[in-house]
Amino acid sequence: MSNDHLLGHLPPGHALSPHWQFSGMPAITRALTEYRQDDLWEADTRSLPAPLANLRRRARAFAENHIAPLAHELDLAAHLPPGQCSPKVQKLLSLAGREGWMSYFLPAPLGSMDWRAARYPAIWQCALVVEEFSRACGGLMLLLSAHHLGCMPLLLSGDASLIRRLMLPVYRQCQRGDPHLMAFAITEPGAGSDAEEGHGAECYKPGVVARRQEGGWVLNGRKCYISGGDLARSLTVFAALDGEGMESWTCFYVNTDSPGFKVTRTELKMGMRASGAAELEFNDVFIPDQNVVGGLRKGWAINRATLNASRIPVGAMAVGFARAATEKAIAFARDYQVGGKALIHYQDVQQTLASMTAETRALRSLIHTEASRAWRPRQLTASICKFHATDHAQNVVEMAMDLMADHGPAHATGIEKIFRDVRLTRIFEGTNQINRQAVIEDWQPSLLPLNNPNWQPAGV
Repeated sequence: MSNDHLLGHLPPGHALSPHWQFSGMPAITRALTEYRQDDLWEADTRSLPAPLANLRRRARAFAENHIAPLAHELDLAAHLPPGQCSPKVQKLLSLAGREGWMSYFLPAPLGSMDWRAARYPAIWQCALVVEEFSRACGGLMLLLSAHHLGCMPLLLSGDASLIRRLMLPVYRQCQRGDPHLMAFAITEPGAGSDAEEGHGAECYKPGVVARRQEGGWVLNGRKCYISGGDLARSLTVFAALDGEGMESWTCFYVNTDSPGFKVTRTELKMGMRASGAAELEFNDVFIPDQNVVGGLRKGWAINRATLNASRIPVGAMAVGFARAATEKAIAFARDYQVGGKALIHYQDVQQTLASMTAETRALRSLIHTEASRAWRPRQLTASICKFHATDHAQNVVEMAMDLMADHGPAHATGIEKIFRDVRLTRIFEGTNQINRQAVIEDWQPSLLPLNNPNWQPAGV
């Protein structure tokens, strides 16, 4: 069997193949069209602005050299008690901090962002990094990425003194190889989506409450499913003021060594197992006035702005999973033999791989389009990126499992792990149903008023 072409396709040198014909066309023709065999990742990377292409190459190298080798081991590792950390994870966190992967939302010397990249939205840079990390391991990607989610309210507070006093020390500790993880704490045992959608929040009785005390506030209550909360040294915690509803939500910066704070447990999860989902308890935890983030009763707006900033990178996580599944399916199809020939020679397999590639690249195009202009991320577009990319990425992963048949559920193939990991992206940062509602909420001015004879259809 020839190695220079697939069954059902012509070899590059055949008289009817465009490969050699295009190379002989006039220069102007070759400038306007192209027919070539190329690595798609390399082609996409070359199309990026140079600072972002460099960032993407660095992220891929770090992921392949330091994240991927730990992925299967940590996925199968025993469930550790709250606060305990594998020495290998600790080493990875230290290395990630020194190489700048935990401080890249601010340019040097404040953070580790390359000044040349500062011309482009930090969310775009985050999306590039997150895709590479999730391709290597969903759990370790989440462990590193949830840290930025915890930092985001400090950035969005707009308070330069707060950023200098609280956030810069976090970044500098990370850069020294002493990882100071932060976590974002909104979800409560009695409310998941109510913390992410106004209509539900209006009816919800807050579970974590801040009571006024001389010089500050005392927090009481519980938060749950907090990514990285078990290892975090500090938190951005959202609490209602005593006697008031969710409209009083306020963000507080909490050190986890504060008296009264406790990590009660971490969940034994289906996917992204290398990152803990913690339940946190606050028993008269004192927060000084100077650690109120963004002002009293500003927490709801800061929370929603944080979610708008983070939902595009969640879409990028999904792209990484779809890409990993597609690459593993291609490798399997090239190696596995049926009827005396590799699966890749069967036309129905080729059709499936083409569909998976198209879906993955379409999702990446959506994410890059919205991320590239996300200086001020809009709820509508951020939510579309989140639910559309994560829903379709799971479809791609399922196509890979179908292609592998009995081999798909086997842990050794890696698809089974990706299947478990990708499912979480449809839940956190607001379920995909809530994100669809967020689109309509944002779009209300274009949908109202009703029964207006002068109303024109909203542009899509």
